[in-house]
Amino acid sequence: MQDFRKLRVWNRAQELCVGLYRFSADFPVEERYGITAQLRKAGVSVGSNIAEGSQRRSPRDKARIINVSQSEGAEVMSLLDLTTRLKYGRKGGAAEFIDHYERLQRMIETLCQRIRDDDEGAATLEV
Repeated sequence: MQDFRKLRVWNRAQELCVGLYRFSADFPVEERYGITAQLRKAGVSVGSNIAEGSQRRSPRDKARIINVSQSEGAEVMSLLDLTTRLKYGRKGGAAEFIDHYERLQRMIETLCQRIRDDDEGAATLEV
């Protein structure tokens, strides 16, 4: 069993999620159960799916679950775009996060590709 906490991609997802929580802390109160909650939930799901997928036995299942984290990352980026349009958060903050999430998406794709290329899935600790 591999330790997902050693994955750079998981650690990066966690760092970004903490940043999302801080970024969204000053969103309007009426958004507490709307955009704020949805943005945070999607941010949490990115790292959670990487962790869950890393514990799957078959490379195909591992890559499939980790790929779900890419979908959650896309949701984060969509919500960040919406926050920009609504002028929530600090100016330029959402665009900065979108850039970070685009890089994270590439890291996740690299991880999925390595898992698919490796019959045993052992290469996953290198991303």
